[in-house]
Amino acid sequence: MTDYGHDLTFGSFLTPDNRDPHAVVERALHSERVGLDLVTFQDHPYQPAHLDAWTLMSWVAARTERVHLSANVTNLPLRNPAVLARSVAGLDLLSGGRIDLGLGAGAFWQAIGAMGGRVLTPGESVTALGEAIDIIRGIWAADDRTPLRIRGDFHTADGAKRGPAPAHDVPIWLGAYKPRMLRLVAAKGDGWLPSWSMLKSPSLAEGNAIIDEEAAAHGRDPREITRLLNINGAFGTSAEPFQGPPAQWIDLLLRLVLEDGVSTFVLGSDDPNTLAVFGEEVAPALREAAAAERTAAGTPGGRVRPAAALARRHGGIDYDGVPPALAGRAVEPGDHSYEGLRSSYVWPGSPGLVLRPQGTPQVAEALGWARAQDVPLTVRSGGHGISGRSTNDGGIVIDLGALDGVEVVDRARRLVRVGAGARWGDVAAALAPHSLAISSGDSGDVGVGGLATTAGIGLLARSFGLTVDRVRGAEVVLADGTTVHADADHHPDLFWALRGAGGNMGVVTSLDIEATELADVVFALFAHEVTDLAEFLSAWGSTTEDAPRELTPFLTLVRRQGGFVAQTYAVWAGDDTEAAAEALQPYLELAPVLQQRAHLLPYAAVVTPARPSHQGQARQRSRSALVDHIDPHTARALAGMFEDGLTSYAQIRAVGGAVNDTPADATAYAHRTQNFALSAVLRESRAAEGNAAWDRLGADALYLSFETHDHGTALTRAFPPATLERLRGIKAHYDPDHVFRTNFPIEPVSS
Repeated sequence: MTDYGHDLTFGSFLTPDNRDPHAVVERALHSERVGLDLVTFQDHPYQPAHLDAWTLMSWVAARTERVHLSANVTNLPLRNPAVLARSVAGLDLLSGGRIDLGLGAGAFWQAIGAMGGRVLTPGESVTALGEAIDIIRGIWAADDRTPLRIRGDFHTADGAKRGPAPAHDVPIWLGAYKPRMLRLVAAKGDGWLPSWSMLKSPSLAEGNAIIDEEAAAHGRDPREITRLLNINGAFGTSAEPFQGPPAQWIDLLLRLVLEDGVSTFVLGSDDPNTLAVFGEEVAPALREAAAAERTAAGTPGGRVRPAAALARRHGGIDYDGVPPALAGRAVEPGDHSYEGLRSSYVWPGSPGLVLRPQGTPQVAEALGWARAQDVPLTVRSGGHGISGRSTNDGGIVIDLGALDGVEVVDRARRLVRVGAGARWGDVAAALAPHSLAISSGDSGDVGVGGLATTAGIGLLARSFGLTVDRVRGAEVVLADGTTVHADADHHPDLFWALRGAGGNMGVVTSLDIEATELADVVFALFAHEVTDLAEFLSAWGSTTEDAPRELTPFLTLVRRQGGFVAQTYAVWAGDDTEAAAEALQPYLELAPVLQQRAHLLPYAAVVTPARPSHQGQARQRSRSALVDHIDPHTARALAGMFEDGLTSYAQIRAVGGAVNDTPADATAYAHRTQNFALSAVLRESRAAEGNAAWDRLGADALYLSFETHDHGTALTRAFPPATLERLRGIKAHYDPDHVFRTNFPIEPVSS
């Protein structure tokens, strides 16, 4: 008797009859409505009476929302494995992770040969299937940058580029009956998918024994392999298997669960009533009965991790103790999702565990559990930040990406509630129909939580101030796990600290922000050819200080042979194109213009999110400074760093205007006299020289979000003495144990 403890799932096995194409689609939709988890289709490409399975699955994927889809099973001899891998990955990405892969070695060889497929012997077909699995998994390994090279006897990939990776760990289920195929299931498969009507010898028990023994020989836990079963039948009064009333089905299926380890039952039927009884009566009753039997027997359940993945776990983390509410979405080394979550945009990381809570209570639970582990703790909102503080090595990352709601809670007050895990591009898009906007950096990929608790120097800053200037309240999970709402009347000291040093005080899960009335803006872009960089910088700075505060320009500098390219992109906060053109005209006179354009468009179109995969691909050492003016000394110092080869990329962001309307002591961000934020990427090989040259700017203030590495003077330049002293006292009250210490840590000091 074998019960592997897998969760029970139920599916349908539909005939893709093309006489009424939409009837089979309706049966798939019906399967979802009656509660089934999986919809599968026959795949016989040589059968002219059938719809092509992959075309049908694409159509059904677009019409359904929840069910997984699979061919049952895919006819490999007529489908190139590398192309099949990309078909599966593409449809999985489009469907949000709902495509599974049933594979067969082949049958009906005469029909396969008539369609141009290679006719194989039974032994050859098993070898070919093993080669195909290796190619499919190799294509899906998108994080491996090496070309895929597999030279098999029947399938070959000679330098194929890998990718894309599917949206989830696509299981490969093999339709198998003979011992050699069963051994292939054990070695390379994720599931065994036979049909009840085809099982003679070996039986389910005999097949399981072969798979389990071979899996152990390959260093696998047999529980890694799901046991599925296709069944055919109808509900009636017969004593024959799968021909009686629902109670008879439940008794038989329960024996198959407890004695033969089957956990996924796929019913071959095109009858809507049969599918409804199976999904609405049999499935829930069988789940309940199996749960009771497993509880009484003490059968272990839950996720079974491959041995290779278990070997990648880090010390200091109690992986088996992850709270149940968090365990289902937790990601650890070896998981499919790990490569996309381990790193930030700037820096690569290798955390031991990524927790992905789905609400404030789960954030509190995640924080409490993480505190009990003996590893570093990091909190991440979007992972785009230049400072690179949203990942770690060997520790725990609490990823707030699921907390991404955007809600206009009071249109009259223009009050918007934004989840800390939302991206600013999505916020802008959600507010556009309301003719509202929030100043929020220059990239739609930046996460809300990181920017809105540091400052928020964006393309509307001179017009409407920093993002923190518009925050009216925040929901915060404190170090001790309690949740509070902080605003001007509740926890005012915490509310003050959150707006500039929030990452040191708690986990902000949502913010109430006062938006501004704004629909269309003028977005302009100029590229200048520059030879005398210091002179250009001084002139650009003066022009910006003289510009109306409706205009917020940013300048990007890139060195090229023979000179520099200076790119200005600017936003005029409003739809007055004549006033915008008048304000922009002086920039055209600063140097020879290589390119110019200006458009009237919604603000949301300026900060659209690109959603790149974060692979630490922008690795850089960045320094920042806040200055009152681009005076001759500042201009010469920055130009000299380019000329000396210490940097090849720098940016100047305009602040001033509305930013400086806010009193310096109103928020923890206290820099309210400067007109410019400078940043530069230093050459890694000459970091010491670059840092020394940067310090010669003489700036006494910096912007922490653009500092990638801590250094002795970072905090004293980020926060003036009185501000830093107050922050240390607040820290001592709300985080006395210094739990939040990865983002330029502020030591708690009681006054």
